[in-house]
Amino acid sequence: MSGLLIRPRIRPRVAVVLVYTAAMCMNGLDSTIVNPALYTIAGDFGRPLSAANTVETAFLVALAVGLPVAGWLGDRFGTKRVFLGALTAFTIASAVCGLAPDLNTLVVARAVQGLAGGLLTPVGMTLLFRAFPPHERMKLAKVLIVPTALMPALGPPLGGLLTEHLSWHWLFFVNVPIGTAAVLLGVFGLREHVEGPEGKFDTVGFWLATPALGLLTYALGFGPSQGWTRPAVAVSAALGSVLLVAAVLHQVRAKTPLLKLRLLADRVYGSASALAGVTAAGLMGVLFVFPLLYQASLGASALDAGLSVFPEAVGLMLASQVVDRLLPKLGPRLLTVPALLVAAAVFATLAIPGVAENAWSVRGLMFLIGLVLGTAVLTVQISGFESIGPADMGQAMGLFQIVRTLGGALGIAACAAVIGGGHVTEAAADPGPYRTAVWVTAALVAAGALIALRLPREAPQPPPFDDEEALPPGEGLAADEAPAVKG
Repeated sequence: MSGLLIRPRIRPRVAVVLVYTAAMCMNGLDSTIVNPALYTIAGDFGRPLSAANTVETAFLVALAVGLPVAGWLGDRFGTKRVFLGALTAFTIASAVCGLAPDLNTLVVARAVQGLAGGLLTPVGMTLLFRAFPPHERMKLAKVLIVPTALMPALGPPLGGLLTEHLSWHWLFFVNVPIGTAAVLLGVFGLREHVEGPEGKFDTVGFWLATPALGLLTYALGFGPSQGWTRPAVAVSAALGSVLLVAAVLHQVRAKTPLLKLRLLADRVYGSASALAGVTAAGLMGVLFVFPLLYQASLGASALDAGLSVFPEAVGLMLASQVVDRLLPKLGPRLLTVPALLVAAAVFATLAIPGVAENAWSVRGLMFLIGLVLGTAVLTVQISGFESIGPADMGQAMGLFQIVRTLGGALGIAACAAVIGGGHVTEAAADPGPYRTAVWVTAALVAAGALIALRLPREAPQPPPFDDEEALPPGEGLAADEAPAVKG
């Protein structure tokens, strides 16, 4: 009897949370875990460090390249299919990275990892936000914070530990069992949603936006360390900027654009996206420059400097509890504006002479940065999509991630420009430029408070019925039991 066929029964919303968390933890770790191992990788393959740096270059550029098309792919082929396909590719590429016999193989596999990672984040958040209606998303703070805060912070120490006690190959092997389990869980537990994009694929938009983001990411990531006048960096920056302007002009005029820039005209979503870019610039900037200031002020080692910012991740974890409890009571605007102002004050305190010389002051301030800025970032991420309907969710997520990614890269580049390229040895006797760069990050976060005034006063409210079964598809527990297909 066919009815005797046993199939695992997994609640779809539980499956979404578990699979999303596993995938994003892998993606978050891989953004930072390789850095401590680059010297070892270069030595094992008999190549210079500059060649080994292409391992990270390939990942970051490919990550940016995957973002523009993520929303369209999810709408066209289904969020479950695209997400699990990207997760499978990421897992296989991780295994190939670990088994790589030479640097070229490692770089190519790392690029595949980055491309898959560029799809995972927006498509995964689309799955998550479609499974939970706006008034229930506040409880997602505990889910969102783990991959976005803890995993990237754990990457460097975990990477150093695995490289020293096992080998750098295990930086990638650890993904294989986690990814395999997540894919299997997703196959049985996730529900498909095919939105069906309107019109044909925007080929022109694709060939403008995709290389633009890749070139700009390359230039912003490596201009500070390699020099802005280096031909590869200068050409990438100039060409990427031209393509980006052309892409924006095309997207605005196209009937069926690859990226729906019109979504930014929405007051709440547009403000949330701008805040995502500004706060990412401030946070990534301070996490980049402060370890350099710490070394310049104390003569600390690179490991000590890296560990000095780790309390920020602990504060971010606690921020998820704060948002869960205070957002329903205070609303997005009243919670975000004061948090950003306090965060800006804490950033500025780090730049005061004498503060960086006290290790415990640094740890306490970094914890506060995670707590208050994390509260603002999570509030924006949760409430910013309140006015976005299911049909536009995939596009909105992709655009949001693009703005945040470019914001973080711009923040690092701005700080590097202030300190003159980030050469610690040249300015070790004078921490002044580093303090100035920290002031820049404080100004960025303070500017975000002005944008936050456009956020809504009230937190999302539940729909006016008590019976979950009465909710329309996509808005409640009952909707999880059947796939949603449109178009």
